Amino acid sequence: MTTQSISEPDTAVSPAAIEALESRLARARAEVASVIFGQDSVIDEALITLLAGGHALLIGLPGLAKTRLVQTLGVVLGLADKRVQFTPDLMPADILGSEVLEESPSGQRAFRFIPGPVFCQLLMADEINRASPRTQSALLQAMQERRVSIAGVPHALPDPFHVLATQNPLEQEGTYPLPEAQLDRFLMQIDVGYPDASAERRMLIATTGAAEARPQAVMSADALRDAQALVRRLPVGEAVVDAILALVRAGRPESTSLALVRDAVAWGPGPRAAQALMLAVRARALLQGRLSPSLDDVAALAPPILRHRMALGFAARADGATMDQVLGALLATLG
Repeated sequence: MTTQSISEPDTAVSPAAIEALESRLARARAEVASVIFGQDSVIDEALITLLAGGHALLIGLPGLAKTRLVQTLGVVLGLADKRVQFTPDLMPADILGSEVLEESPSGQRAFRFIPGPVFCQLLMADEINRASPRTQSALLQAMQERRVSIAGVPHALPDPFHVLATQNPLEQEGTYPLPEAQLDRFLMQIDVGYPDASAERRMLIATTGAAEARPQAVMSADALRDAQALVRRLPVGEAVVDAILALVRAGRPESTSLALVRDAVAWGPGPRAAQALMLAVRARALLQGRLSPSLDDVAALAPPILRHRMALGFAARADGATMDQVLGALLATLG
């Protein structure tokens, strides 16, 4: 395996910087885990998403601490956070803001922009699939460009800006599927399952007593920005780059050599999937205190990054094919 790196010489990252940040991230992870029980992989994937500068879609049944996870991340990372509860009657202006006509004491009238809750550093879009597609799409420009346009005037969003959206399974009554273009803006789909028995027991005892643990701030918005910059400077070996490209291209029916993908997949991941995987593997390496990502990082993060960027055809679903089977076939190509 080649050890050649794609990083330029002037972007070298010192081991001391990696070690210092890894220690800080370990404290942040411990603070989150002190109130979110039995979801270690979910916590790691959420932190990786934020370190990579992306947005995450958390999918799970009600009551699995998705909302509390987002609130806790805001506290621990020192981010200004806001929450929007998505409902069928929610309008785009309720998220983005709107212009109102005001009259001054002198009688002059002028429009004034009133920012909506999207103007924050960490936006929790709670139960995003309960709003209509029109309202869901209001976040598209914000998620991609970090700005919104109201009455033709662009308004920049704070830096950093992240959307962590929670979603109930689509088979639940009263939900709308997210548009494919918006799904692609989420760096990662994080599936939230039930905790194991021991974690659920600890949660039961810790959350029903006279006092509950409260997370403490470990980082700040400036520290997170510095960490995100460090992620982009982390060197990546050519073998990892080749694996990412091969994996993403193998998921496309037009270019794959896998019969299962050709027969079952209606559309595969685009170039944004490769970009997301490239950033995420760097962030995972940083979270674990390593100087560069490995093929293990690619294998670990490919499912949450590719899952929502692919779709099974109708005939494949009728035959009982699942996305897990497709992802398993793709991961098998990594060797």
